[in-house]
Amino acid sequence: MDMENLAFAVSVWVLPVLIAVTIHEAAHGWVAWRLGDDTAYRLGRVTFNPFSHIDLFGTILLPALMLFASGGRMMFGFAKPVPVNFAGLGHPRRDMVLVALAGPGSNLLLAVISAALVHLLPMFSGDVYQWAGHNLINSVRINLLLCVFNMLPMPPLDGGRVAVGLLPNPLSRRLARLERAGIAIILAAVFILPWIGGKIGVDLNVFWWLVGIPTEYLMEAVFMITGHG
Repeated sequence: MDMENLAFAVSVWVLPVLIAVTIHEAAHGWVAWRLGDDTAYRLGRVTFNPFSHIDLFGTILLPALMLFASGGRMMFGFAKPVPVNFAGLGHPRRDMVLVALAGPGSNLLLAVISAALVHLLPMFSGDVYQWAGHNLINSVRINLLLCVFNMLPMPPLDGGRVAVGLLPNPLSRRLARLERAGIAIILAAVFILPWIGGKIGVDLNVFWWLVGIPTEYLMEAVFMITGHG
């Protein structure tokens, strides 16, 4: 692959990832700020400046490489966590759920907007048409992957925090205790289980079952509601 094609391939994955992650993290901080906790605001995290949120490896290189290598079927990455002092929220238990939902909710909204903007592609032609088209389609896929993945009910993912906020106290406390081990469990499910499955001849791609397949169905729904049939 020559440098021009490489630059094209990288840009149509990295740019949508940067926008998706930036909006996701800013949404967490903005909702927390509006609900009474200004920690993220004071630290400059309620911003659309991607440099305030990105981790070079976790936000750009890792997800871009995984998306590129899998043809858009698989993504894993991380950004700098937005600090939230839940005790500073007006109604901590309820507001924790709202703050957690803000990130995936923003990604769902971005996916819908990106799909709607595909209607504008006939205004362009040639390389611009190709570049804009790839960015918009990848934006839909990346935002929906982020939305579905982050809503898995495992702390410290957003879905885990939502579950902790909604479950009865005994179950909520038990789930909350998994937060320290949560990332290890997620990494094992994403990387180790498929590797073991490959060695023993069994499909153990849990990530594809729980995230990839729901994302494909969501993509179909998003394109349908935005008039693409």
